[in-house]
Amino acid sequence: MALKQVSNTGPRGATTTGSGAADGAMGSESSLCASGIAVIETEARALASLAKRVDHSFAEACRLMLACEGRVVVTGMGKSGHVGRKIAATLASAGTPSFFMHPGEASHGDLGMLTDHDVVLAISNSGGTSEIVTILPLIKRLGVPLITLTGDEQSRMAEVSDVNIDIGVEKEACPLGLAPTASTTATLAMGDALAVALLEARGFSAEDFARSHPGGRLGRRLLLHVSDIMHTGDAMPTVSLDVPVSNALMEMTRTGLGTAAIVDADSRVLGIYTDGDLRRTLDRKVDVNTAKISEVMTTECVTIQPNMLAAEGLKIMEDREINSLLVVDEDHRLVGVLSMHDLLRAGVI
Repeated sequence: MALKQVSNTGPRGATTTGSGAADGAMGSESSLCASGIAVIETEARALASLAKRVDHSFAEACRLMLACEGRVVVTGMGKSGHVGRKIAATLASAGTPSFFMHPGEASHGDLGMLTDHDVVLAISNSGGTSEIVTILPLIKRLGVPLITLTGDEQSRMAEVSDVNIDIGVEKEACPLGLAPTASTTATLAMGDALAVALLEARGFSAEDFARSHPGGRLGRRLLLHVSDIMHTGDAMPTVSLDVPVSNALMEMTRTGLGTAAIVDADSRVLGIYTDGDLRRTLDRKVDVNTAKISEVMTTECVTIQPNMLAAEGLKIMEDREINSLLVVDEDHRLVGVLSMHDLLRAGVI
């Protein structure tokens, strides 16, 4: 016997699924944005509350890390572990030697990374993470200072720590109250607060930061010297004082720098000839094949020392509105030519 098929259709033949209307409302732009705003507002309140708990415990934790002769060993499980990795990275880049140790792996050999010169920074919102609690006796046996970030000041971790910093939040941003959200944001912020406080206490400078970030733009700006990127040897466009202007133009074309340095027999700089000088020469109807370069060169040229920072060279070029600089030694001998293109290639600009 054939079975009768039943079609559940709405007006104009539209198929309904029962919960479709509700799903549509939940996925609307307004409801999605409302959820996002609620999360941000909840976490903002958590951070505002956290600021009030930066107190003597925070200061004592900073003092322990400042006195540390080894490294700050950060540990945490799950989401706290992810946040811990970031805190360790921030500490290290801001002048406090640090690394992350997984608590689960620690009880299977990685605890050997820890020395009695180190400080441990353990993170757990509950304060009772079993993997961390397991290694607490070994940490205490080493006599290593223990700093904890917990959301429960009565927890096991808080009780055995040398210093506990309260990172508890009133509620998570997750509507189920389950997914770590506001609590991880608070932990991350407290880690940043510790790192920056230590940075300032150490007098950590932008140059110090650049040395630990040589591949970044700041590192290139602060660590590169003029001598690292300038043109030298045959790549320097040079002519003597008595040559025709045309010779200088050929030298400028050969090197592609738009500049020619006029030097004496001992390579001392006597002047410079640039694209700008060429335009002025042509405006004056000067014959470049017969006129000497000494008649049209700029004698008061701007120079720079090779040991100066490339960033300083950039500032001089920007201030003087020029595209190249002659690099000279203490005796005013030409040792290089620095161009705006060199700074661009090196990432200084």
